[in-house]
Amino acid sequence: MTNTDLSLYHITRPSNLTENAPLLIMMHGYGSDENDLFSFASELPEELFIISVKAPYELQPYGNAWYAINFDAEKGKWNDNVQAAQSRDLIAKFIDEAIEAYPVDKKNVTLLGFSQGSILSYAVALTYPEKVKNIIALSGYINKDILPESINETDYSNLNFYCSHGSVDQVIPVEWARQTPPFLNALNIKHKYSEFPVGHGVAPQNFFEFRDWLKTHI
Repeated sequence: MTNTDLSLYHITRPSNLTENAPLLIMMHGYGSDENDLFSFASELPEELFIISVKAPYELQPYGNAWYAINFDAEKGKWNDNVQAAQSRDLIAKFIDEAIEAYPVDKKNVTLLGFSQGSILSYAVALTYPEKVKNIIALSGYINKDILPESINETDYSNLNFYCSHGSVDQVIPVEWARQTPPFLNALNIKHKYSEFPVGHGVAPQNFFEFRDWLKTHI
């Protein structure tokens, strides 16, 4: 199901609840699309209203991105933080639109992101904590360049993070992800951090762990 009135193209799996359903918004990684993480949907709690969104920037020959990445070896890999901040704000706007369009609970919103989608999940939650309750951040890291300057004065007591990473990730070094727990601790944010012996992907045991975590937090 799609609704072109909303700001992002998306697909949905309705909840078994007719109102006030917990909302789960999925955000894929660089070069993928809305169908990628949606493969998890059938294995997640039936009370969840699930939306998987497609990033706004088309890549060639296929796939989409939340922001550009320059892979030129002479320059070193760098992110387009202007585009990243714009996508962060677009997702925040989409949360509001989804709450208006679907029978969901605005106080029970979970973001699930992989890789680039995970980086934006962190950014949305830390910029707009009033819009989100739970964050599942898979194979990503916190990009401080797209966070608000007021971060140390913000109340994040309502947030809860599940963070995981592959210990042999060849795309985003695990050392970057390991900076997440101390960062969240410094802000007194509740979180769980796990590593799995895989590369840039989600191992079955990783899926089962975040699914169980989600069941206890929605």
